[in-house]
Amino acid sequence: MIRLELSFRGILAIALALVGLWMLIQLWPLLLIITTSFIFMAALLPYVEWMVRRGISRVVAVLIILLAILAALGAMTAIVAPAVVDEFRDLQKNLPDYAADLERLASDLGFDTERWDLPERAADIDWNRILSGSQVVDYGQRVLVGILTGLTIAVITAYLLVETNRLRAFLFRFIPPERDAEARHFLRALERVVGGYVRGQAITSLIIGIYTMVVLLLVGVPNAVAFGVLAAFADIIPLVGGIIAVVPASIAAFQESPTQALIVLIALLVYQQFEDRLLVPRIYGQTLNLPAIVVLIAILAGAELMGVVGVLLALPAAAAGRVVLDYYLERRANSFTGGQGTEILAPDEPDEAIP
Repeated sequence: MIRLELSFRGILAIALALVGLWMLIQLWPLLLIITTSFIFMAALLPYVEWMVRRGISRVVAVLIILLAILAALGAMTAIVAPAVVDEFRDLQKNLPDYAADLERLASDLGFDTERWDLPERAADIDWNRILSGSQVVDYGQRVLVGILTGLTIAVITAYLLVETNRLRAFLFRFIPPERDAEARHFLRALERVVGGYVRGQAITSLIIGIYTMVVLLLVGVPNAVAFGVLAAFADIIPLVGGIIAVVPASIAAFQESPTQALIVLIALLVYQQFEDRLLVPRIYGQTLNLPAIVVLIAILAGAELMGVVGVLLALPAAAAGRVVLDYYLERRANSFTGGQGTEILAPDEPDEAIP
């Protein structure tokens, strides 16, 4: 027999835990928005501080940065959207011809294409069913929700950037004076790792966007700028984003000729190897310092839990977790060495970085 006795305090604690779990589930979308806002705040904070040190009001500095970002996103959307629509219409109209070209190319390369029947299958596609009114409305609703979510994140990020000093002062009220230096050190490391990842990702996206645009211009593919911007956006997705960036550009090149498509495909795949093996390690340096298996597990877990949003947040979350682990290991080392342990692995900044 199992006899279980609970005090009133224990029952109350269990009830509060269940209520907290229920609130966490209900507020999960809001928590994701707030977490994303903190990540962007960590990435943009150094630029705000730089402008403040040069005499610009903090509010004005935040507005300048956010308006510049919104203007850049609007310009990118204006460039990409018409090009994608034009390419889709061209693909819809000429898909059987493209399928026949692909079949001939595969046959020239030695594949047995007698049973493929690609032109016939392409001609049998029911585009009206694919582009039905209900699906258009559904996608439109998703786009609208995404825009509203993005604006909410922008507003919260702006507030966090403007009230950074007050938020820090409020946070340090709950930290004992003897832990003040450790807390400042921990926050510096956390800001540097998470913000450094976001800034590093922006650099790699810019480079792959420019490279894709140059390749398409040299090969003679229309809408090269739009596909360069699209490649930059796709590169944000860890591990698979670079491969995804290859597909639209290759399809656009194939609509010109199979030879052009093959050149674009090879050029972009070669760049993927360059980015993965040389560019990313140099740009990130010691910012993440995460083993490859940890990166893979974090991305898979993020995708399983939250889909695309989880994939995008996986590496910043894993990087923040590394800082927490480093802090714990430092504390444990100090407990064994009388306070002479190792520093947190994330490179540090001068103490003046946090008032």
